[in-house]
Amino acid sequence: MEFEPLVARVKAILLNPGIEWPVIATESTTVAALYRNYIIVLAAIPAVFGFIKGSVFGVDVPLIGNMRVSIGAGLSGMVLSYALSLVQVYLIALIVDVLAPTFKAQRSQIQALKLAAYAFTAAWVAGLAQIVPWLGTLLVLAGGFYSIYLFYLGLPSVMKCPPDQAVAYTAVCIIVAIVLGAIVAYAVGSITGGGIPGRTTSSDIQFDKNSPIGKLDDWTKKMEQASKEVEAAQQSGDAAAQSAAVGNMLGTALGGKVEALAPDKLKPFVPNSLDSLPRTELSVDRSGAMGMQISEAHATYAGDNRSLRLEITDTGSAKGLVALAGLASVQEDKETASGFSKTYSDDGRMIHEEWDNGGSGEYSVVVGNRFTVKVSGNAHQLADLKAALDEIDLAGLEALKDEGVAQE
Repeated sequence: MEFEPLVARVKAILLNPGIEWPVIATESTTVAALYRNYIIVLAAIPAVFGFIKGSVFGVDVPLIGNMRVSIGAGLSGMVLSYALSLVQVYLIALIVDVLAPTFKAQRSQIQALKLAAYAFTAAWVAGLAQIVPWLGTLLVLAGGFYSIYLFYLGLPSVMKCPPDQAVAYTAVCIIVAIVLGAIVAYAVGSITGGGIPGRTTSSDIQFDKNSPIGKLDDWTKKMEQASKEVEAAQQSGDAAAQSAAVGNMLGTALGGKVEALAPDKLKPFVPNSLDSLPRTELSVDRSGAMGMQISEAHATYAGDNRSLRLEITDTGSAKGLVALAGLASVQEDKETASGFSKTYSDDGRMIHEEWDNGGSGEYSVVVGNRFTVKVSGNAHQLADLKAALDEIDLAGLEALKDEGVAQE
């Protein structure tokens, strides 16, 4: 196969979706051609880079160190995830096709497959970011969100869906796709199509405006405007304008444009002493690229043959993803012979605890769905680390949760 057309299509659908979808809609192709020339190549990216991350680079686990999945297990996981990705695209295409009449769209299996395949582009390409420490997870999530937006944007052109039906059409397709995806993941080879609504119209569908799906309408409108800005910048030929527009679009995908706190505003939250230990080291900085900003403060406290590490992070442009994690009620509870790890929500704040019976651990909390505060190091018990974190002015941090958030 030729890679130049594939690369050109990837760039076009990511940077100029409003222009590219009408072109895609009129193209003549087949299921085999779509898989051979596009899907089997891009769907391999998350699987391959997931293998590289897990089996080659490994994952840094606090208190344990770098852990790697064996090459054999990693390869098996890579093949399975790749196969499931190929099946998933076809399943979503079937869903899109079956639901088309419900939302006044035109049924066409090949058009539905084109929509699913090209909408997945952002999520597949974002799979490259798996090898990037910490921020990679956020970028992968951003790719998933952008794929949802691409799906929504492509419906009117590819499936001839009325624009006012696109949000509900997108939401229902995603819900059913998630359900079917869970079934496939649980029992490969047992694929059912039950539960697809056949007589529902978009006017019958109402969502809580504060729910993730209820917010999709508002989010897609913002993404549509950001996409138009990218298209205008592309047509202008101004490289600086193009970079700024893409950055703005990424910021919108992450949940809004946010300027992270300047170092001098974050520094006052780092005390001179912690748990009676004097501060021996301090660094505060703010960094950003492509519309994303993050501020971090790191401090070390040492004495009496023990030490503590304080980390305060303003997630800035990624605060939308942090809020989503809280909204999804992420929870974890693991116990081993050497300690435990636990993630839970308390009074609206996400909390993570880790403890090693050798006398070390970490305690962290998410404040205002934006700031993360973590204390780690040596202690007699986990409660000592929690007590040390309580010395931080969390209320003061939470009061700044809207600082730097762009007004709409």
